[in-house]
Amino acid sequence: MALLNLFRGKQEDKAPKPASLKSLVEGYSIEVMPRTAAKIDDFTTLLPKNTRVYIAHIDGTPIDDMVRTAKRLRENGFEVMPHIPARSIESRAMLEDWVSRYHNEAGVDQALVLGGGLSRPAGALDSSLQLIETGVFDRHGFKRLHVAGHPEGNRDIDLDGTTKLVDEALKFKQIYSESTDAKLAIVTQFAFDSRPVILWAERIATTGVRMPIHLGVAGPTKLQTLIKFALTCGVGPSISVIQKRAMDISKLLVPYEPTEFLTEIADYKARNPQSLIEQIHVFPLGGIRASAEWMNERQPAPGVIRAI
Repeated sequence: MALLNLFRGKQEDKAPKPASLKSLVEGYSIEVMPRTAAKIDDFTTLLPKNTRVYIAHIDGTPIDDMVRTAKRLRENGFEVMPHIPARSIESRAMLEDWVSRYHNEAGVDQALVLGGGLSRPAGALDSSLQLIETGVFDRHGFKRLHVAGHPEGNRDIDLDGTTKLVDEALKFKQIYSESTDAKLAIVTQFAFDSRPVILWAERIATTGVRMPIHLGVAGPTKLQTLIKFALTCGVGPSISVIQKRAMDISKLLVPYEPTEFLTEIADYKARNPQSLIEQIHVFPLGGIRASAEWMNERQPAPGVIRAI
């Protein structure tokens, strides 16, 4: 019913008040890789204080580079959340080593745990559930763990096109969240259409999931770049929104910005403050600086941004 009200609302009500969008983007998080982070001389002049910065672990990236980047960002005053991809880890001893190094050398106490992009695991671990069940994060005092969410499904997990397995995994993680002191949240892949995202958030809430959602959005970038990343990352049906834009000659050369997507989510959130959607996570497909500056321009006010 909430979704129905959103899209059947009066025309003049569809655009959210500016405060709604500003509230939504406040406290955004952003993703970097060691090689992209190395191109930024000073993150403190680019990101609001206490911003959560995810460090993507692309297969083959040396753990030394990951830890070095994490340490630099922590010393700059940011909340750092490295990816821990199960399928890239050869053994439990390697997992223990990675987590202990993040904690002891870089002062990290949070992580995004996920299966990872490899089709065949390097060792016995192949899912975020197995990572959690090892207990390694509890042993090293990690206070926050994020897990992946799939608003448009995940064909790598549910081969039949349903959401059966990803739904069951979220339920397990919800149960785990209730038995640990660590805070859990769901971070999603980027999408372009607000409807399937909203429907998914409402649906998982009815199954008993209460973990907050950090909603993935693509930062401003060239349309061609966006389509390439969307196809590579397996973005679901909402990619049709971008494909339609690409067919419009007048828009083809205009950089994509997530304005329409975010304003629709902000309007929905303003009407439904109880929604699990809590904040925004930015995939800087067009570059860290471009995404950060775009988000910063839409902050409520200059100064310290709250960390969630």
